[in-house]
Amino acid sequence: MLRRLFKTGNSIVLSLPREVLDGLKLADGDEVNLELESEEHRLLVTKVEKPLTSVGVDEDFAGHLAEFIQEYRSALEELAQ
Repeated sequence: MLRRLFKTGNSIVLSLPREVLDGLKLADGDEVNLELESEEHRLLVTKVEKPLTSVGVDEDFAGHLAEFIQEYRSALEELAQ
């Protein structure tokens, strides 16, 4: 997928098409981590997952929820379909 960089103010912008945003489950305002792989001339984009505690969820509850999701992930994914 070929993209063209463009200048906005003092920044150079790389826009991401909808299919990439959907594939990475990214939305406006999300944070991403950029990792430069210099030798391969690659840029790795990873979504930063915010911990539930950052939105006011009790830390103990968040831990139990994470354990539940890990244990029942396959069943939850089937239910989601």
